[in-house]
Amino acid sequence: MKPLFKSKAFAFLFSLAVLAGLIVSCDDNDSPGPNKVTTQIKLATSSTLGSYLVDSAGYTLYFFTRDADGTNNCTSGNCMAAWPIYYKANLTQEMLGEGLLLADFAEITTASGAKQLTYKGWPLYYYSPTANSVKELPGETKGEGVGGVWYVAKTDYTIMLASKQLVGQDGKNYKSDYTEGTGVTQFFTDGKGRTLYTFTTDSKNTTSCTSSGCKAAWPAFTETLASVPSALDKSLFGTIDVDGKKQLTYKGWPLYYFTQDSGRGMTKGVSVPSPGVWPVAIKDAVEAPN
Repeated sequence: MKPLFKSKAFAFLFSLAVLAGLIVSCDDNDSPGPNKVTTQIKLATSSTLGSYLVDSAGYTLYFFTRDADGTNNCTSGNCMAAWPIYYKANLTQEMLGEGLLLADFAEITTASGAKQLTYKGWPLYYYSPTANSVKELPGETKGEGVGGVWYVAKTDYTIMLASKQLVGQDGKNYKSDYTEGTGVTQFFTDGKGRTLYTFTTDSKNTTSCTSSGCKAAWPAFTETLASVPSALDKSLFGTIDVDGKKQLTYKGWPLYYFTQDSGRGMTKGVSVPSPGVWPVAIKDAVEAPN
């Protein structure tokens, strides 16, 4: 029988080569691959609601119209039990699904000291419809429209709803009829919570805010209509041509911002130049006159 190796030196070198190969092989197999990042927030799609935000497990996320100012106003025990806050620490772009941008997310601290994530300034919540605070199932959107104040979180709201006390530039509280007093009024905002107004001197699909001073104080709302809350009839919105742009209208009323509203949900315009001349835009507005 012929020896496998011709010399001890060759056998030794061969053994070293085999050992080195085993070491390299073990290193290759044992070294961790790239860390997989779990998608924490993504978009789901409904045939009736379109695209909306869900968490990693598919639980629907919601906006609260009373949070138009960017703070958590779901502070009662019953509210907190039915609408648990959503929070994910150290969110990165890699944790977001297609179509979502990290710049649109931020975090706030609630009155109870808890952390909560926001999207475009709107605090995010789950919905727990049962008495024992069990969340609705992944893929369910039973919280849509609850109480007329809860809506699925969407990326493309052109119009959103705010439910707040009206406070004029004069610092006074106003009710929905623009008499002084306290009470919640629901009104239109843009997708980032900035209040929208109508002008009582306008007529159907016609603006009377034509002077340079008026236009400077009351800029036309010219966003292209995408999503609106399900409580609103999208067919009631339209556009008019103003200064080469398309101004959005509702029931024939042109829609405007007020430049003195420096923050989300502010309603300073309701007292300018006197209460009710520039009312906030509301769902149940009468049709603009011809």
